Amino acid sequence: MGSARTTPTAHASTPSSPVARPRCASSSCARSCSRICRAGTRWKRPPSGTWPNGSGRPRGIFDLEAKEARVAQIEALTQEPGFWDDGRAAQKVLREADGLRGEITTWRELLVRADDLLAAVELLYEAPDAELEAELERDAASLATDFLRERTALLFSGEYDERPALLSISAGAGGTEATDWTEMLLRMYLRWAERHRFPTEILDQQEGEQAGLKSVTVAVNGRRAYGWLRAERGVHRLVRISPFDSQNRRQTTFALVEVLPEAEDDVEIELDWDQIRVDTFRSQGAGGQHVNKTDSAVRLTHLPTGIVAQSQNERSQTQNKEMAIKVLKSRLLERALEEKEEEVRKLKGEHVEAGWGNQIRSYVLHPYQMVKDLRTGYETGNTGAVLDGDLDAFMQAELERVIGEEGAA
Repeated sequence: MGSARTTPTAHASTPSSPVARPRCASSSCARSCSRICRAGTRWKRPPSGTWPNGSGRPRGIFDLEAKEARVAQIEALTQEPGFWDDGRAAQKVLREADGLRGEITTWRELLVRADDLLAAVELLYEAPDAELEAELERDAASLATDFLRERTALLFSGEYDERPALLSISAGAGGTEATDWTEMLLRMYLRWAERHRFPTEILDQQEGEQAGLKSVTVAVNGRRAYGWLRAERGVHRLVRISPFDSQNRRQTTFALVEVLPEAEDDVEIELDWDQIRVDTFRSQGAGGQHVNKTDSAVRLTHLPTGIVAQSQNERSQTQNKEMAIKVLKSRLLERALEEKEEEVRKLKGEHVEAGWGNQIRSYVLHPYQMVKDLRTGYETGNTGAVLDGDLDAFMQAELERVIGEEGAA
């Protein structure tokens, strides 16, 4: 992704004389962009697949005409007999239409703003004005910011990307160092969610023997929470001088991050209670007078797959069971998605090791400061900002990498 600020450049026909063209007569123009132009030359926008008079090349995932055609198709579909016979399917189609309408409106507004800005730039060429130039620079910066935001939104094209997410972090081998790293990652993701104004709720956690957490599951609510966080799935590696080592030796530890799309009530995940074992137990860790005195915690075990989901942070057994059911449905949904992905990998001849696999990102705090994503190569030396939740650049780089691979497939 390039710089957020772009400056229009003049596309004039090449002069027959080899002598360089004189600079623009406008002092304000020369001060702001140092462009070279000729009298009477007007800026022409380059061919683009997103402009009405652009090139005929494919417009990709932001083809507005295709999206408008899809909305018209859905509107016609809603008028057909039998459309409402399956209420669940009908609601899914209507949600798709609402999302498309919002996307179309947003991009049409961006195009109108861009056209207005270009018209104003042409006026500035003809009649230089310092105040107008300053205003156009502000408008261009605002347009670039909004464009980049919507461009990022185009990366969320997966079936479940719009949904809330369940984030699970599990400590690897390494004892107290690993459990402390798990708690550090939890804080990092909570801070990231706070930056995005995504409400969070800790559903379940198991405390470490001395410090930190053995595991934790967090619900991250908000539109596209799963779309963002799916870029974080994998093993995260920490290298630092351990505060728990009396000899101050450098330690390497790992934690596994899993991200699940939250299963909604209309998802086709049916639970067969003959295949589920329900266990109740007393909640562990800090709690109120009621939480730790009754068997309010609930653990669900899906016997055919061995998938386990539990909740112990709610006050009543009923609430914990409802939350555990939500987690179990999400894990079963994720398992179904992984099976589909595995089928695609087999068709493509790829072999993926089961289990933890290789780490996706390294956080090195000693002997130097560096956070590097091993999938995209994106890195930064500002480790403090990353551990404080500044993760968007890493997530965006990974989402773009995945989109690129899917486009090349």
